[in-house]
Amino acid sequence: MSAVVIDGSAALALVLPDEAGEGATATVFSRSTAVIAPTHWGLEVANGILTAERRKRITAADAAAALNFIRHLPVAIDAETTARSWAETSGLARRYDLTSYDAAYLELAMRRRASLATLDHALRKAAAAAGVPLV
Repeated sequence: MSAVVIDGSAALALVLPDEAGEGATATVFSRSTAVIAPTHWGLEVANGILTAERRKRITAADAAAALNFIRHLPVAIDAETTARSWAETSGLARRYDLTSYDAAYLELAMRRRASLATLDHALRKAAAAAGVPLV
């Protein structure tokens, strides 16, 4: 497997016990030459973990451990995400009826000719329509 773009849902599956897809997400790091994400990825994942804590899905200690675990994953952050948001990403969001945040994952996967690791149904559907391989 070559490069993989990982989205927030796939990353959260690694640390939230009630999320489906942990096994598939874990293989991303063992089989990929590079795992990459857009610039907002860290904020999105951190927010998901804190939301899980607020909703009592995990404890504060679990949240702290999850944040620390994610922080140390070998994920390269793409420096072009923001520059691409004004045209390419917005166009993909419009075309596939995605949020700008989700369209950023699709844009990055297309630009880098990478696979996409996501558990998000709408993003998986858009990736398939755009010809982006899914993990």
